[in-house]
This record gives sequence, structure tokens and C-alpha cells, in this order.
Amino acid sequence: PHLAALVLARGGSKGIPLKNIKLLAGVPLIGWVLRAAIDAGVFHSIWVSTDHDEIEKVAKQFGAQVHRRSPEVSQDSSTSLEAITEFLNHHHEVDIVGNIQATSPCLHPSDLIKVADLIQKEGFDSVFSVVRRHQFRWSEVKKGENKMTEPQNLNPAKRYRRQDWPGELYENGSFYFAKRHLIEKGYLQGGKMAYYEMRAEHSVDIDIDIDWPIAEQRVLSFGYFGKEPLKEVKLLVCSIDGCLTNGRIYVTEDHKEMVSYDYRDTVGIDLLKKRGIQVRLISDRDCSKTLSAMQLGCAAKVSVTNKLQVLKDWQEDMGLSWKEVAYLGNEESDVECLKQAGMSGVPADACAAAQKAAGYICKSRGGCGAVREFAEHIFLLLEKVNSARKQ
Repeated sequence: PHLAALVLARGGSKGIPLKNIKLLAGVPLIGWVLRAAIDAGVFHSIWVSTDHDEIEKVAKQFGAQVHRRSPEVSQDSSTSLEAITEFLNHHHEVDIVGNIQATSPCLHPSDLIKVADLIQKEGFDSVFSVVRRHQFRWSEVKKGENKMTEPQNLNPAKRYRRQDWPGELYENGSFYFAKRHLIEKGYLQGGKMAYYEMRAEHSVDIDIDIDWPIAEQRVLSFGYFGKEPLKEVKLLVCSIDGCLTNGRIYVTEDHKEMVSYDYRDTVGIDLLKKRGIQVRLISDRDCSKTLSAMQLGCAAKVSVTNKLQVLKDWQEDMGLSWKEVAYLGNEESDVECLKQAGMSGVPADACAAAQKAAGYICKSRGGCGAVREFAEHIFLLLEKVNSARKQ
């Protein structure tokens, strides 16, 4: 049977405009679940249903196909079932739909693989995700009602300790898998049903986690970053013009060049060095005098015509794997380096080709703190590496 992953990503959002492609930890929100779906390797096709050009662009960038949904199912009042039904009406080859929520960025391929087995091999008609909660519930008393609240799932005289109570299962909204015949009857859950219990740390829902920075911390700690395990970064290579500087060159009357840079970025470089990470700089043009004036204490290569070759030479000389190399670039000349490095980033104002190739897009512009921000991103991922080692 044809199993299709379907991510519903409407352009309208009452809370956060274009939330589905807003950067979360340097990656468009929808990119996290698309990466997990692709790497799971269980789907015959992966789709994004949208009514917005920018969302379509990002979806294709991450390897998904796009179904342009109609205005009729793109309203605030439109339901997921209506959008899924429309998708099936246009794609008769699909037998099973795995509706994955774009707002669940901590989804892992291992979860999707197990769910695919439940519905394909064990014969369930629908499978949905849940998470275990240890929360005591009480009945609601509306204003003006003359009655007391009542316990719903506990005895107040004998409250459970957490370790003595198994808790309860709640839908976490991460995904809903269902067979075509069930959806055509108007159900996403029905027939022979099963739930799939996700780990609590993977149950991050952006619709609930309104505080975006908190959600970013959760994703950096528990998100899925790719098939290969993360390794500790040993080398950061940074493009000078447009990353360390803002790309502007000021020329005085006596033909001397001047550039500006952000002190925060020099602090970021110092912090990287203190963590044992080498920092090297690279540039298409001859800016040796500028580098000398900056006194950054970093090895540099200028007047470079082939940045990738220089990067390879440095990587081989240091005996590093590509997973141990990070690269910060901003121009088309950086694209191949961004693709090759295990960790890659670009400033907010990088060119479109560089943004497409990067794994992390900074909130800061070049020359305005992007290096420091990328350094902080590296430190957070190093914490993830160290945590995995301890486990």
C-alpha cells in the first residue's frame, strides 16, 4: 500500500504569522518534521499541503512534494480532515495517510518507523500519537454556580506519588495515521485503533509552547539532527566579508580601505578558542591588512579562488572528519563548503543560495553578531553531544 506523509501548512496563522516556516533553532519549523519523515525511509511519498508560495518554496527545499490546497479548505474554520480529504481526492494512488503536524519539531524517524509497522504489518486502521502525563484533574466550577469542585482522577486523602502512579495518556498532536477508507468515511481515528506513546521530551508542541526561545531550547536538546550522530566540533571556518564584517568596504581619499566589525563577534571567537575549537578565516579577496589590524589571532587564507579546496586541505591537515568541521558563509562561493561541513550556518542577510545550503540561519546579520550567535549554537549542540555520551 502507498503510504504518504502529509504535512498541513496553511499560510494563515492567528498567533504567529507564517509560523510554519518561522526559523526555530535556525531551521524553518516545517523543516524539522520533513527531515524526520524523509530519513525514516518508510514513506512512498512526502507531501506538504499549503496555500502559500513561501511555504511551497521551503517545502521543496527540504525535499517534499507540494499539493496546492484550494481556498475552500484554507480558511480559519477549515479542519484537518477536510484538507486531507481534498488531498486524497487528487492523489488516488495513496492508500494510507500519515498526517504529521508541522508544530512538532522534536519528532524522530524512529517513531515514524514504528508507527508504519503498526499500520502496515499489524493491520491497524488508524494510529495516533500520545504522551504520558502525571497531572491531577479537577472538575470545573463555572462562575455563579453554587457547588464545589470534585477530583477527577485522584483521591485527595491518598494522593499518589509520581513514581507510584502510571499517569494518563493524552494526545500530543504529533501525528495521525489512517487508511483511506476510514478518511473517506469522515474519520481520522476509527476502525482497529492503536496509540503510539512518544517520549515526553519529544512531545514539543509549538501551538502550546508559545514562548519560542523555550521551544528552541527543547529542540536543541531533544530534536532530530540527521542520520549520523553529532560529533564535537574541532574547527570553525568563517568567511570574512559578509560574516565577520557586514560586507561593506569604506574607501578613504587616499585609497585606504576600512571595514567595520562587531565586538561581540570577537568575543565569540575567543570563547570558541577557549573551548578548544580552532577558528580559521577565509576570503575571496586580499584583506590581509584588515585582518592584521583586527588582531584576531586566527589563521587565515585570502585571495581564495576555490574555498572548498582550502577547506578540504585544512580538514585533512587537522585529521578531522567532516562532522567535526563547522562553516559560516554567506555567498554563492560558500555554498559547496556549507554543504560539505558537518555544521553550517549563514547570517540572516546571506544570499538565497547560501541560505538554502545551510543548516542554521542566524537571526543576526553579517558583521552584527552573527559569528557570536553561531558560536552559541555550536556550544548548545556540543552540550547535546556530551549528553549523548553520558547516556
